[in-house]
Amino acid sequence: MENHRLLDILKSAILLEVRGEAFYRKVSENAENEDIRNIFNIMAQEEVLHARVLREKYAEVAKHNKIKAVSIPDDQEESAAAFVLSESAKSRIASAGFEAAAISAAIDMESRAIELYSTSSENASDINEKKLFHWLAEWERGHHKLLFELDKDLKERIWNDNRFWPF
Repeated sequence: MENHRLLDILKSAILLEVRGEAFYRKVSENAENEDIRNIFNIMAQEEVLHARVLREKYAEVAKHNKIKAVSIPDDQEESAAAFVLSESAKSRIASAGFEAAAISAAIDMESRAIELYSTSSENASDINEKKLFHWLAEWERGHHKLLFELDKDLKERIWNDNRFWPF
């Protein structure tokens, strides 16, 4: 990938991660449901990690015109994607409230990140670029899956509560 193109991608990626972290922190601060606060707090911490890695890679590209070897953190046990909500915790999320709206907005943010990282990985000719963007895309897919499942549960609850089912 051309140096200036890679730098532009890295800048966009850093911005996505910084915005994501700010959003997730705000949701964590304002959520009434403790489990949702915990999920969004973990996600905010993960976005900080992503931004740090991306800033390091940006500095490498600016100085050496390429990404050097990529060291991928593999300890994701506390990852938000691994967080499982109990049914009682899910039932305490207001289906039309702040937390539900935040989950929906977060799904959109994660989708944009997945698209950027997946496309960047596919278009990269350098193995280290591919590895970096693939790792980020997969991590964001984990976030997306968690959020999507939460949103799906909320929708089903709304449909059941309001008897929207066609049968």
